[in-house]
Amino acid sequence: MDISAFCYTNQGGREHNEDSVRCCAGENRGAFVLADGLGGHGCGEVASALAADVIYDGVMSQEPDAEGMCRLFQQANAAIMAQQKVPGQEDMKTTAVALSLSADRAVWGHIGDSRLYRFSGGALTQATRDHSVSYMKYLGGEITRMDVYHDDDRPRLLRALGREPCRPEAAACVPAPGDAFLLCSDGFWEYVYEEEILADLLKAETPEQWAKLMLLRHIRRTPPGNDNFSLITVFVEESL
Repeated sequence: MDISAFCYTNQGGREHNEDSVRCCAGENRGAFVLADGLGGHGCGEVASALAADVIYDGVMSQEPDAEGMCRLFQQANAAIMAQQKVPGQEDMKTTAVALSLSADRAVWGHIGDSRLYRFSGGALTQATRDHSVSYMKYLGGEITRMDVYHDDDRPRLLRALGREPCRPEAAACVPAPGDAFLLCSDGFWEYVYEEEILADLLKAETPEQWAKLMLLRHIRRTPPGNDNFSLITVFVEESL
């Protein structure tokens, strides 16, 4: 099985980029992590880089199952909380989403509102549930799914790395040739909707082409001062 990927991050309209991405793809193996430091909490870029490194290194060395993926997130949380003892970094926090791919297992985990989408069997699904007030309102029937994108409560996160309790979620599946995955921060998915993600995937021959088609939509919609935005696109194909 051949795994290919493309990653992209951009500071958007902000003074600096608080997102961090880690990406490794090859034959029968892939490791991908995206973390979005929380603006307004100070040193978000430090928290996201620390989380991305801890989780990525763990995925590369362990090929974790779902339980192991949760442990990696908890290790990242412990590392961030230890670093919070440094003056000026007391409140730093981050979201994160990660994917471990091998020939017989795909495992993903997340905390916060960075997302993973999975394409398999001709259908695209959001494989993660946002840990946000807005998403809980959607699940409770108070707002529609489309309202989540623009709801006033969307920035209010219920879970993140950098505080206790640390409660990531993880899941797994058996990958198949033709599957594809998208990891992205809220600065990206806020402006590109699921039906568009699928439409661009069906046009694309490579992960890079898929990403660029979606980024064309994104750039047309973002207002001045927009948030950092990042994505990782992943294809699973038969080895040649």
